[in-house]
Amino acid sequence: MQAEEVHATAEKILEVASRKFAEKGFANVSVRDICRETGTTPPVIYYYFGSKKGLFDAVARKQISMADFIRKLTNASAPEEPRRGLESFVSVYLSSFPEHTFDVGLYMRDSATLDKQSAQIVSADLDKIRALAVGLVKRSMAKGLFRKTDPELATDCLLGMLNRVIFQHIHFAKISDREAYGRFVTDFFTRAMK
Repeated sequence: MQAEEVHATAEKILEVASRKFAEKGFANVSVRDICRETGTTPPVIYYYFGSKKGLFDAVARKQISMADFIRKLTNASAPEEPRRGLESFVSVYLSSFPEHTFDVGLYMRDSATLDKQSAQIVSADLDKIRALAVGLVKRSMAKGLFRKTDPELATDCLLGMLNRVIFQHIHFAKISDREAYGRFVTDFFTRAMK
């Protein structure tokens, strides 16, 4: 097998497994289910991933990472002018949040227990996002755009407003005008912090 074919086969397995695990969870998907859709055999899956658990772990690592989103937020919050940084942060947060990260099946090791490793990865990424927002709030305070207050609590309020829209969509399929909401949150937060 050529290197490209090996990579394509592994990627196809990951793609199908990602969808199946996200829909049904670890316990409710068999290796044979994945083989049927990918046109492979169990030994091929074991060759690439070692076991069903190894495949699940590879899927979870790939799907639940927020690294690209964190890079976008880092770039968005970089402008020197605080108001512009806040506007960019809010806009990127609402338009680019990786909703697939919260596909419940990716956290289900068994039918009723959350996979701790997956939850820890997402928790660490959310902490990085919060740290970016705290830095943005602190820079805005230092430049005089925001009054002096607890930047940690202010950040929690900002992220709470943003997460409301994201999680309403993820969990309840509620659609909202994210651009209008983003403008409102930016204006509301800026006025509240003056």
